[in-house]
Amino acid sequence: MPLSTKKKVILVGDRVLIEPDRDQEKTPHGLYLPPGVKEKEKVQAGYIVKVGPGYPVVNPNFIEQEPWSTTPKEPVKYIPLQAEEGDYALFLRDNAIEIEFEGKQYLIVQQQHLLMIIRPDTLSELGLS
Repeated sequence: MPLSTKKKVILVGDRVLIEPDRDQEKTPHGLYLPPGVKEKEKVQAGYIVKVGPGYPVVNPNFIEQEPWSTTPKEPVKYIPLQAEEGDYALFLRDNAIEIEFEGKQYLIVQQQHLLMIIRPDTLSELGLS
């Protein structure tokens, strides 16, 4: 599910951008549930569209350089996130931030609030694809 946009989306730190799973808004018989019913659910699911760079790590070898120094500074190092683009994630609804971007609804969630990640190759095994 690539994010098709003219603008470049950059997430900060350990955040992931999730497109909510719209199939959760229906009953098994195909009836749509009223908005109030789904908002009371504590756990929600969706597809991860974009991930941030991860957790920043302090470089112990970095010594504060003088402003006039010509030696380039090392770029910031990150511990990568476990979540990847295309994963199906279950997360805590209360900790999600709802946004609208280019006419579509998305949720921004920190990785620590993800409860479970299902990789695309296991979706068909579980009957979720």
